[in-house]
Amino acid sequence: MALMGQMMASPLLISSLIKHAARHSGETEIVSKRVEGDIHRYGWRDAELRARKLAQAFARLGCRPGDRIGTLAWNGYRHLEIYYGSSGSELVCHTINPRLFPEQIAWIGNDAQDSVLCFDLTFLPLVERLAPQLKSVRHFIAMTDRAHMPAESSIANLLCYEELVEAEDGNYAWPDFDENTASSICYTSGTTGNPKGAVYSHRSTLLHAFAAALPDAMDCSARDVVLPVVPMFHVNAWGIPYSGALVGCKLVMPGPYLDGKSLYELFETEKVSFSAGVPTVWLGLLNYVKANGLKFSTFKRTVIGGSACPPAMMKTLQEDYGVEVIHAWGMTEMSPLGTLAKLTSRQLELPAEQQQRALEKQGKVIYGVDMAVADDEGRELPWDGASSGNLLVRGHWVIARYFGHTDSPLVALDGRPGWFPTGDVATIDEYGFMQITDRSKDVIKSGGEWISSIDLENIAMAHPAVFEAAAIASPHPKWDERPLLVVVKKPDAELTREQMLAFFDGRIAKWQIPDDVVFVTEIPHTATGKIQKLRLREQFKSHRLPGT
Repeated sequence: MALMGQMMASPLLISSLIKHAARHSGETEIVSKRVEGDIHRYGWRDAELRARKLAQAFARLGCRPGDRIGTLAWNGYRHLEIYYGSSGSELVCHTINPRLFPEQIAWIGNDAQDSVLCFDLTFLPLVERLAPQLKSVRHFIAMTDRAHMPAESSIANLLCYEELVEAEDGNYAWPDFDENTASSICYTSGTTGNPKGAVYSHRSTLLHAFAAALPDAMDCSARDVVLPVVPMFHVNAWGIPYSGALVGCKLVMPGPYLDGKSLYELFETEKVSFSAGVPTVWLGLLNYVKANGLKFSTFKRTVIGGSACPPAMMKTLQEDYGVEVIHAWGMTEMSPLGTLAKLTSRQLELPAEQQQRALEKQGKVIYGVDMAVADDEGRELPWDGASSGNLLVRGHWVIARYFGHTDSPLVALDGRPGWFPTGDVATIDEYGFMQITDRSKDVIKSGGEWISSIDLENIAMAHPAVFEAAAIASPHPKWDERPLLVVVKKPDAELTREQMLAFFDGRIAKWQIPDDVVFVTEIPHTATGKIQKLRLREQFKSHRLPGT
């Protein structure tokens, strides 16, 4: 018989994070720019007390273990309290992306069978429209105080968040239960078919929080001031609300104010050192900073993910503003972190140019995740930086199946089951650095050869007149598909089709250069900030390439 360990049996529960932060970082601030327009400040100790009161309030409303608590809310202290007050009391926190189509939001709420829906006042008109369709929701809670409650609402018995919290005494002990219990649900953005739910456990969430804070990941510590631009309604703000409590850092929540001016002012007044967000957010911030001749005084590093960070943006942040860019990749199905681009000791011996090329990749896995690239027959491909294949992952915080689905999406690698197919096409180099070359559905197949749309977009984004660019496949009678480049110019910039195409000379193989360029005023994005290639392909499906 095997000898068993003689250690304390302490389950990995989300409540342990905020208990730790309250006890050991109780005065460290959580600063929120509220929907009401003012700034709210308190510490981790206050947050934990109010989360306990909220757990009592949910129980008073009749919520039972396993009930889903839906949210339609920005990054703020009340949303943080719901994260802990729901999951910590054996309820399930269900963050809903308000940028989705209303029909999708209603579908998601009904699929998850939410019992309660908490929402910021911004979303009152949306919730009033959706309320009749949300059949399982018993209570609607406006996340504000009595003074700001709407005078009239079509929602019967609309509850006031602050009144619910203040009615409780906080004399509540966080319960112990199985660490594999569901803690939260996040739904995919549903670009194809209905969105699907990823159900995280307390165990998976804590392991993810530990890994995210590691030096080779986000490198979070109690010395940081962290402003998550990535929303709490998008894969739990990449785990920052949990890692923040784990290390006891100061958190700064921007609320709905995500324009360049508002973000810059928060960065400066609160002395933000670290942030995280998608490339489109940094475009707006950089444009504001450039236009006003500004610099960052404390902002030192950022994680950029959600979609590939253009090298030109990375170069601007690093060289012009002294901000280290940590390129990252992950998925809703992965909680979401998979890889981050932090150089190894071996890579630090490489020439600067090779180091920079490595940093432009999506990076190495962090402990808790394994990955591989495979051909269409499920055979593993070599880690040579050239062999491109289907990216597969597995790990402690990777889903085994979707909520409400009995079938598993997992596939086999070299005959070994248990790998999640990401839908990305990638390479892995000798250092273990992964690079996404495309989404499997977005790759351009020209004459049997693959052309990476991401490579084309990165080159285009390096042109000083280009604000944003997207490369899509356009039908071709001889080559099956050829690249079409869709470009948004910077305001008042001059750029012709010929100048844009000439910019590719010497930067990529001639046969990979786009056949044509179209200029548009706006490129459509998904609710999580990714370029909507599907809509672009539909928009330009009748486009005639030159010579066809």
